[in-house]
Amino acid sequence: MNAQQLVDERGDVWLALAPLWLDREPSERDYAHMIEVIEQHKMSLKELEWMLRLELAPVMSRHQLSVASEWRKFDDYKLMKQLVNHNLKLKGWRRKSWALFSGLTTMMVRHRWTELMQRLMVARGEV
Repeated sequence: MNAQQLVDERGDVWLALAPLWLDREPSERDYAHMIEVIEQHKMSLKELEWMLRLELAPVMSRHQLSVASEWRKFDDYKLMKQLVNHNLKLKGWRRKSWALFSGLTTMMVRHRWTELMQRLMVARGEV
């Protein structure tokens, strides 16, 4: 997959989920937007979990560790560039090592992720 395909297929979902890593709790509007975008892409809970663990968390957790990082909102262009670069390299041993360490990279947002998944299941009538 090339960079443009990644942006076309995943970009909207990546940007919609980025507020999970901001220094504030996501608002009702944030959660509603996340669910709307996820539903447009018809993603399963399993697909979303792996997107979180392999595609998003490795990049987003670096923002959490950076003292100079922006935490009120992200620069969408810069963030998309970082996500695309990471995901273009996500093959072989890199994919396996991120899967192995994904518990550490998702730890700080797991409570927000759980909340989002519960809301998504309610929206889908699965609860």
